[in-house]
Amino acid sequence: MLKRAEISPWGHKKKLLIARGLLGTSALFCVFEAISTLPLASATVIQFTYPTFTAVAAWFLLKEGIGRRIGIAVTIGWLGVIMVVQPDWISSTPHSLPPIAVLIALSGAILTALAYISIRELSKHEHPLVIVHYFPLISVPITLPFLIVKGFILPIGIEWIWLMGVGVFTQIGQVWITQGLSIVKVARASSINYVQILFAAIWGILFFSEELETWTILGALFILVGSLLSLASNEK
Repeated sequence: MLKRAEISPWGHKKKLLIARGLLGTSALFCVFEAISTLPLASATVIQFTYPTFTAVAAWFLLKEGIGRRIGIAVTIGWLGVIMVVQPDWISSTPHSLPPIAVLIALSGAILTALAYISIRELSKHEHPLVIVHYFPLISVPITLPFLIVKGFILPIGIEWIWLMGVGVFTQIGQVWITQGLSIVKVARASSINYVQILFAAIWGILFFSEELETWTILGALFILVGSLLSLASNEK
């Protein structure tokens, strides 16, 4: 795609491009670990605390104002996250989510927020394809040693299709997210992404027979309201 567009793949802000790759790779390590140890809906919901971290970081680092409506949207989304995670003080019985797994998921959310901040800043100077290109450029050399040490397992049958699906949909998503962050303020863009939690809950039910508790459903409704408020922002 870069060659077709006649764009240099190396970019101009190389240090920030490398930082974006490192942040994104580290975030995915945390996200994949959280998905493997937590229910899909819960892992996704915890990951989606990142709009709060993104809004605050954008305020400090990029000097982008949050705005009252976006602030309300992020707050409502955060309340939805709390409902799904079910800390002890809102539940009559202690929640069953492992604390270490929750901490790893939250670390992924913070790293994701910082990656979004770097993408927003890079979008002022770099083509979206260059920014996306640096992600695998950094992540592949980092992950290869893990394959060598732990042993490579060759996919079998339909596993190839699942892996290709991850690659294709991630590539499409990364390009569109990067383009969106070049147009919309990072706080609003990240709060709109709350709607992914609803999709994750649906996929968890359809593909993994995961049951949704009352708190999870209420949390999803709060998250949906937060997303709609963000979409209704007056920002052009």
